[in-house]
Amino acid sequence: MAVISDYALLGDCQGAALVSSEGSVDWWCPPRFDAPSVFARLLGSSGGFWSIRPLGRYTTSRQYLDGTMVLQTEFHTENGVLRLTEALSLGAGERGHRIGHGSPHVLLRQVEVVAGTVEVAVEVAARPEYGLVRPTVTETPMGMEISGGVDRLLLTTDRDLAFDGSLVTGRFTLAAGESAMFALHHRRAVDPLTVPLDGRAALRDTIAAWQSWDGIHQYYQGAYRDEVRRSSLVLQALTYQPTGAVVAAATTALPEEVGGAANWDYRFGWLRDGSATLRALWVAACPDEAHRFFDWMAASMGSVDAKDHVPIMFGPAGERDLTEHTLDHLEGYQGSRPVRIGNDAWKQKQLDVLGEPLECAWVLRDELADLSPTAASLLRSLADRAVDAWRDTDSSTWEGREGERHYLTSKLLCWVALDRAVKLAPILNAEAQVPRWSRASEEIRVAILTDGWNSSRRAFTGAFGSDHLDAGALVMPILGFLPGDDDRVLATVDAIRNELGRDGLVQRWTGAGEEGAFIICSYWLVEALARAGQIDAAKQLFENVTGRANDLGLLSEEIDRSDGSLIGNFPQALSHIGLVNAAWTIDQVESGNTP
Repeated sequence: MAVISDYALLGDCQGAALVSSEGSVDWWCPPRFDAPSVFARLLGSSGGFWSIRPLGRYTTSRQYLDGTMVLQTEFHTENGVLRLTEALSLGAGERGHRIGHGSPHVLLRQVEVVAGTVEVAVEVAARPEYGLVRPTVTETPMGMEISGGVDRLLLTTDRDLAFDGSLVTGRFTLAAGESAMFALHHRRAVDPLTVPLDGRAALRDTIAAWQSWDGIHQYYQGAYRDEVRRSSLVLQALTYQPTGAVVAAATTALPEEVGGAANWDYRFGWLRDGSATLRALWVAACPDEAHRFFDWMAASMGSVDAKDHVPIMFGPAGERDLTEHTLDHLEGYQGSRPVRIGNDAWKQKQLDVLGEPLECAWVLRDELADLSPTAASLLRSLADRAVDAWRDTDSSTWEGREGERHYLTSKLLCWVALDRAVKLAPILNAEAQVPRWSRASEEIRVAILTDGWNSSRRAFTGAFGSDHLDAGALVMPILGFLPGDDDRVLATVDAIRNELGRDGLVQRWTGAGEEGAFIICSYWLVEALARAGQIDAAKQLFENVTGRANDLGLLSEEIDRSDGSLIGNFPQALSHIGLVNAAWTIDQVESGNTP
């Protein structure tokens, strides 16, 4: 089975598929990111796949078509060159900000020979519901109908196919200039019958749709423009267009340590990452995407009072109950078990979620003239909650399951909640609360500077009274708590860089052992260095980390520090968000602006 970095992302702004460089779709969860898979060989041999490749020996090269998430792979054989072009179809005629609203949940794959002759092999082994269902196959006038559980698949093509049990196969030879088209349509048993697409027309239309979106999102012209542009497309592909949610990754259960048990489901939207996400959307896309993300966040949270649990994450449509369970029939990526779906971190108390929506509102402050009374009430409630809640313990931004503590970043985001609420008071119709919010903000500030600073370590540490470093402290200058050139910030940056970093790859905390380096931590370090005026060091680190992406520019959650391989869920939105924000910060500092 392929390694994580060998995969490419296909997306239709509602769901995602992963396809290897050898032409095997080993992950697809239609009709929504967090739906049960129909292909999941990524997580186990019984999970199902769809392979299209030449027979015999070959080498491959691949790229995304410019301005799209449409993948083109070339197979070079002894007798010819086969080109495979594939995408998840977008809705017919969709353009610009509308792409993904009407995605039909069809996987399009076209092969053509551009030189010589090539014998092609096709295998489709659908295994719905994460491999639990072995479907039946029926040949119909429209194509091969694959049915099992709640899933109904229709495979249409202009080539002859056969089936044996639940396996569909095909063999054919193409000469230069000849092509074959495949379209795998998905619906649920309760959905209307499928009306097959014209695959070739749908593929052309999908290319045009992506390029139309890319064409109106060319605002960023600063440092590392190409990398930012690719990341913007990845983030759009990871956006659930019906609501504006951005899911953390396309996958579940890819391990933080190969062979380990830290294998979480990331196919949800994290409130905790909200402000970084919104900043990146503002830079790499445009205010429309940022506003839709903010609206999704506010709608998902609903109203909040003093006793309500504020979830750290939601389903793509705003669901709260994301109860976790394991798939014991799957052996996991390279034996990494258990394979989890759902994520029980939704139950955790994390105080940083009080600050994230208010920081988002602060970023959008010049666009909030028409802030709804409901949204204003929510933001006021979060600030009111932070006045007292900042004194509580919580599980921290890293979602540790070992117990609650007084984590520094949690206090920091409570300070953000109150600081931004004071600044936004006129928009929030909250001038009367300003004295109370200001007093609490100052109390938190004093506590962080007193109890968060460890004089013996000469650094801000991860929790009050702890001597363990935490890369989360790098966001202090990013969020404006202290300037980037403050002596305490500089000392903390140096300590984290020296103790948690190796070759620019930064682990989350002291004592992380063999855990990989979290890519977002390295990008936080880039921003901290740039804000400290160390622009050459920031650029060198940015290029080092970004250079660890795969050949298509995709980043996972972590990098294995022992061999440099990509590990963790893939592609990881937060890593691409970190790339965008770090590039923007470098550009701002080089341009003489204050980020």
